[in-house]
Amino acid sequence: MDISIKDYIRKRFFPHLWCPGCGHGTVLNNLLRAVAELGIPKNQIVMVSGIGCSSRISGYVDFHSLHTLHGRALAFATGVKMSQPHLNIIVPMGDGDALAIGGNHFIHACRRNIDLTAIVMNNRIYGMTGGQFSPLSGKGILATTAPFRNLDPAFDTVNLAISAGATFVARTTTYHFKEIKEYIKKAITHKGFSVVEILSQCPTSFGRKNKLASPVEMLKFFKDTTALLGSKRLEQGPDLIPRGIFVDKEVPEYTEEYQKLIKRVQKNT
Repeated sequence: MDISIKDYIRKRFFPHLWCPGCGHGTVLNNLLRAVAELGIPKNQIVMVSGIGCSSRISGYVDFHSLHTLHGRALAFATGVKMSQPHLNIIVPMGDGDALAIGGNHFIHACRRNIDLTAIVMNNRIYGMTGGQFSPLSGKGILATTAPFRNLDPAFDTVNLAISAGATFVARTTTYHFKEIKEYIKKAITHKGFSVVEILSQCPTSFGRKNKLASPVEMLKFFKDTTALLGSKRLEQGPDLIPRGIFVDKEVPEYTEEYQKLIKRVQKNT
């Protein structure tokens, strides 16, 4: 099916509200390209988001969409998937929705292996609400709630997802934009809980306080501090942040197992 990415956009809501240089527009661009290349009809996609800069993405796509409560996107998405298991559910989240207020939902969605695609747009800050530090900010980061630098170590989204049981886990950055599209395509077509972490720049709230004031500087930071899994560069630089597909395995999917349970109970009653 030949579908243009323009077919998936709610044009009446443009121009978008993201700051100049924000990486979330790059994520939206590649998400739309991924869905278009897969040829998925609009009425077969549901996007569920919570609250924050990243969660505004659901207002720009012409899919079925739910803009829900802070941290509860995966809970709503689970309900949609359980009632309509044939649909493709995409859940874009920021730091808070994924791993702060939404952290418990994230862990259990991984554990259940329910067929959702979670896109974690990690800009290491709460951009929409004033620049507070998040569970992904990391030690030593300046923020409005950490004027003398943050003491908390950051979660490693990839390691947490793998430990909790996610069956597809990948990481990339907005600098490596071609990887975004390919990883999202793989995540959507994977049968099970998929996590794609995308390191995304926030020049307004994060960059200005942490001497990365321009989007170009932040993109260069992603280029210089990450390396592809299996690359010589990563082997020679163990402190670099690894990118790539960390897990891609087949495990029984939750909604399919639930349907089997229903049939088994019906047969025995």
